[in-house]
Amino acid sequence: VQLVESGGGLAQAGGSLRLSCAASGRTGSAYTMAWFRQAPGKEREFVSAIRRRGASTDYADSVKGRFTISLDNAKNTVYLQMNSLKPEDTAVYYCAVGYGIILTTMHQIRAYEYWGQGTLVTVSS
Repeated sequence: VQLVESGGGLAQAGGSLRLSCAASGRTGSAYTMAWFRQAPGKEREFVSAIRRRGASTDYADSVKGRFTISLDNAKNTVYLQMNSLKPEDTAVYYCAVGYGIILTTMHQIRAYEYWGQGTLVTVSS
């Protein structure tokens, strides 16, 4: 499975960006796609996830109400709509895919097997 992210860039505080991540290869249909992020000097952290079957979603508390994750099943592409951006959202955002992930572990880094190269999001104050 290969993942390619796009859509990062520079935004002002209060602005919006939309990230995309396209999965290719033998993805199958029972996967979960997620977004994680890593700010300079910090550990990688969970942002949001969505299951292809049933479309269950999960969000980090820090982004609830501001970010929305969605999945285009036909394109195997996950999107992250980011609104009301804050300077603390500045990070490299990574897309990830995992299989057999239960709802209570959607936020765990170790649950995901495949990772993209990351896309940088910078939010200026």
